[in-house]
Amino acid sequence: MSRTQLERPRAFYPVFTRKDGDPTVTHYCPGCGHGNVHKYVAEAIDDFGIADRVIFVNPVGCSVFAYYYLDVGHIQAPHGRAPAVATAVRRARPDSIVICYQGDGDLAAIGGNEILHAANRGENLTVLFINNAIYGMTGGQMAPTTLLGQVTTTTPLGRSAAAEGYPLRVCELLGSLSTPASLERVALGDAKHDMAARKAIRRAIRNQIEGKGFSLVEILSPCPVGWKMTPVDAAKHVLETMTRTYPPGLI
Repeated sequence: MSRTQLERPRAFYPVFTRKDGDPTVTHYCPGCGHGNVHKYVAEAIDDFGIADRVIFVNPVGCSVFAYYYLDVGHIQAPHGRAPAVATAVRRARPDSIVICYQGDGDLAAIGGNEILHAANRGENLTVLFINNAIYGMTGGQMAPTTLLGQVTTTTPLGRSAAAEGYPLRVCELLGSLSTPASLERVALGDAKHDMAARKAIRRAIRNQIEGKGFSLVEILSPCPVGWKMTPVDAAKHVLETMTRTYPPGLI
């Protein structure tokens, strides 16, 4: 008789003793997408059997604390410099599986030059790009991905194309290059979209295992606190509003 057994991915620590407070919960806000993505990454690491080869590169932002939760190698990078650090790690340790985990303020703003040239070189990396259209950790300032009309602490009247420019579409920008192996945009907000994100993350990691080159997954993610919304409304905002500016799909 067959039996399905559900359990915590082994790549997750059973308790989070590295963080302050309750060691059984993450530090992420209720409704934040980071927890979902961490789970999908941990599942992929388990299924591919690569835990002893994975090196996470964590730059500045909410994602900097991934070392609290994932039982793999970790390197913290200066703001925006994860692709440069990851390139060095990948070349120094060619058998490693290097995952850059970056937010939109980190990757698309101060790190814009780094990600562009890493992609252009076709570095064999996996980049997970969390796009919540705001600087979530530092107070809710406008990011390069902030939507037109969106209110932030630095655009109290809403983002204006005339004053702040248009939202930056990272996947489409990198899509002009000939070298990336895969550029895909997904969204978090309901079961259907969450499972599409899970599959995209697995594909991007598998690409690196198979030596195919640079892969990036852009993940549209809720930030209820930064957006001043309930978790339910934030999930709806991702699927009903953000996807108009950032259509999901394989770029």
